[in-house]
Amino acid sequence: MKKIIVPIDFSEQSEFALKTAAKFAQKNNAEVLALHMLEMSDAILTSNDDVEQEKLIFFLELAKKRFEEFLEKEYLQGVNVTPIVKHFKVFSEVNDVAKEHDADLIVMGSHGVSGAKEFFVGSNTERVVRNAEVPVLVVKNDVVDIHFDTVVFATSFDDDNVEAYLKVSKLFKTLDSKVKLLYVNLPNEHFRSTEEVDKRIAEFLQKADGNLDNIDNVAYQADYSVEQGVINYSNKVGADLIAVSTHGRKGLSHFFAGSIGEDIANHSTLPVMTFKI
Repeated sequence: MKKIIVPIDFSEQSEFALKTAAKFAQKNNAEVLALHMLEMSDAILTSNDDVEQEKLIFFLELAKKRFEEFLEKEYLQGVNVTPIVKHFKVFSEVNDVAKEHDADLIVMGSHGVSGAKEFFVGSNTERVVRNAEVPVLVVKNDVVDIHFDTVVFATSFDDDNVEAYLKVSKLFKTLDSKVKLLYVNLPNEHFRSTEEVDKRIAEFLQKADGNLDNIDNVAYQADYSVEQGVINYSNKVGADLIAVSTHGRKGLSHFFAGSIGEDIANHSTLPVMTFKI
């Protein structure tokens, strides 16, 4: 992990994200790309008028000054931080910056359950998650420890999740994390017998890894909802992070149909990392 992007809007949540990114950077000798999105009107951005152009330059310089002051944090000492100010209007364009700089991770702050559907519904975090081609780590609190020794990757073990599984395995292997693969069995039309689940998981691992070496790291959780199952199991094993997959613009994978994905992110006290399929 060499480059980490952190969108900054000067909120407390974005500072939580910046602190987390700084810890990642210190552990992996990585560079933090602190990104501030300066929202400017189309009239100013496209105008040829000298006065409007002067306004643009003024606001850009003002933003840079405030940004530099914001980045004067003790916890950033010794961290390679590159400030970037863009006049984008939408947070979906964070992915463009990630591709331009070949970033490995995006770290976002979120309010979580205390707000009104702020994680996935109509939020900046939603736009980043749905458009990002690199993993997105969402934090809602001041993360004290980013070792992430135990990670729970909740999956339906269908073919759509093979790519996300491989991304999860690769990333957390570099972080020396133990990844627990979780299948949540529900008491409704989605219920499967142990034999059916065993077969499904074996076929999945054989396709993804070419072997069954990781089968001992698979766990089952019977619960009344996927959200409850993921959170209850993660708490039971003392997990440090929950990983989920996303279909990007198509929304969360069908395993997280409806509001399950955002419910996990909003109600979990743990950081959540998303991986685009």
